[in-house]
Amino acid sequence: MSMLTAVPPVVVLLALAIVVSRLPRRAGHAVGVLVPALAVPWALAVPEGAHLQTQFLGFDAVLLNVDPFSRLMGIIFGLIAAVAVLYSYASDADTTQTGYALSYVATSFGAVFAGDWLTLIFFWELMAVTSTLLVWHYGGKAVRAGFRYALLHGLGGTLLMAAILRHYVEVETFLFASVPGGPETAGITSGLAAALAAIGIGVNVGFIGLHAWLPDTYPRPHIAASVFLCVFTTKTGVYGMYRAFPNGHEAIAYMGGGMAVFGALFALFQNDMRRLLSYHIQSQVGYMVAGVGVGSALSQAGAFAHVFNHILYKGLLFMTAGVVIYRTGTESLKKLGGLWREMPITAGAFSVAALSIAGFPGFNGFVSKGIIISGSHYTFGKGPLPLGEFYTLEWMLLLGGVGTFMSFIKFGYYAFFHGEYDSSVPDANRLQSVAMVSVAALCVIYGVYDTALFAILPFDVTSEAVVHHVYKTYTIPHLIEGVVLAVLGLIGFAVTKKPLSKLGRVPDIDSLYNPAVFYGTRGLVVGVTELYAAVDRAVVQATGIVTRTVTSPNDVIVRLRDDDTLVHPMRAGIGLSILILAVFVTVALLALS
Repeated sequence: MSMLTAVPPVVVLLALAIVVSRLPRRAGHAVGVLVPALAVPWALAVPEGAHLQTQFLGFDAVLLNVDPFSRLMGIIFGLIAAVAVLYSYASDADTTQTGYALSYVATSFGAVFAGDWLTLIFFWELMAVTSTLLVWHYGGKAVRAGFRYALLHGLGGTLLMAAILRHYVEVETFLFASVPGGPETAGITSGLAAALAAIGIGVNVGFIGLHAWLPDTYPRPHIAASVFLCVFTTKTGVYGMYRAFPNGHEAIAYMGGGMAVFGALFALFQNDMRRLLSYHIQSQVGYMVAGVGVGSALSQAGAFAHVFNHILYKGLLFMTAGVVIYRTGTESLKKLGGLWREMPITAGAFSVAALSIAGFPGFNGFVSKGIIISGSHYTFGKGPLPLGEFYTLEWMLLLGGVGTFMSFIKFGYYAFFHGEYDSSVPDANRLQSVAMVSVAALCVIYGVYDTALFAILPFDVTSEAVVHHVYKTYTIPHLIEGVVLAVLGLIGFAVTKKPLSKLGRVPDIDSLYNPAVFYGTRGLVVGVTELYAAVDRAVVQATGIVTRTVTSPNDVIVRLRDDDTLVHPMRAGIGLSILILAVFVTVALLALS
């Protein structure tokens, strides 16, 4: 066992989280930047196939499992965590909040480097706990949002745990197929286990109908907390989806396409900056889910390329929105405008991130989106609604791309380029600028030098021996596609700008289930309480009658003759006694049989 594999990274990072929370603010954040940054060279250097096997709760477990998928997740998680800690320090976050954030990072590392389902679900649930604490730390409206977040993720984790237990019954091991002693077939077993796993993981990735926690939670906490939150839960969910369905699934692919369209559409309706960005997490994760669902080497490489790229540009988008909030105190796009004159660095970083997420040529999103869309065309069926040369899933992803351009044209127009801001505000401070410019540079580097991204993907998309269709980024058709989507987005925003400006808050599914759960729970509590009170009254009355009957039978007979009000309680008591006796006899017979 080498030094690189002796201790799982989750142990080091959890210890770091505790240390950071106890140190003075400057020293704590300095350590908090350094250690996650060191996770990047560690992930690059640790040998493929390395694993750390042990016993956990009496079962075989693997606390460290290194393959191309976990390696990619480790590289990007360590990189963005270091930048996010730097941004946290620059944005006045305290060390307690950053300690919670790093514990969230640590549990995410634990999940993606797990080599068995039991270890994965253990850190999966801890990830829900640590992220909830990060939300709650800010107080105010974040507390209620955190409760709703915790309930949904608790439900999702419970369903995933049920799937894992069903899987264990079938294969008699929790181990992944890629580790020694694992089952012959990778992934979760089909049938009920697969259905439960899809729904449980679907909470984390934001399946349509299970997604409302995203826009409900991410706009609430500290601006630096949002940078962490936008990265780890959903991307760990994509990783978990791949582990459960390594050969893909048609229903998951189409759900991903639906998420791409739905998230972009609802993002277009938003005026709260972080709420808009939260819906776009669902949309962009939809591309990743579609890639996993297609199941080919090309599409899965595209899915994880998009995981890598999305973490960069989405973290950058939340940083730019955070700087605007930090300087102006305003969340609403309707109260902003003309900030590019006041905040040129922030406006420039936003522009890079917006072009990246929209998939414009020259930026990293163009590379990874192109791989997924190519996979949907060349390695997936036409589906039920092909439009000419465009297959069903393919045009859904392209439509989501148009919606993405429209959303970020709207964001940029109202926040930075429309009108003039009514006062003078400073731009991002020095360390905020360093964090944003560094990530913006990576968005351009991975867009221009696509080979740098290809080198860390789990499958070589340029090799005929590996993929069904060799992918080339900068071809004339791809470039035309990227430009056409941008033009359609510009036209679409111009056409919808006026009606969108008059639009209020558009209700989502949580407007139905939040009150349903609240009033349903309250009704259940009241109903149970009143039932208990009624039974209690009947038992007390029956007990009183029985006591008086035994001690003074003549008085009871006289009172019954003179007062009918005692008849009904007595009947109730006798009936309750008979019911209790019947239940006792039934239970006794069942126990003896």
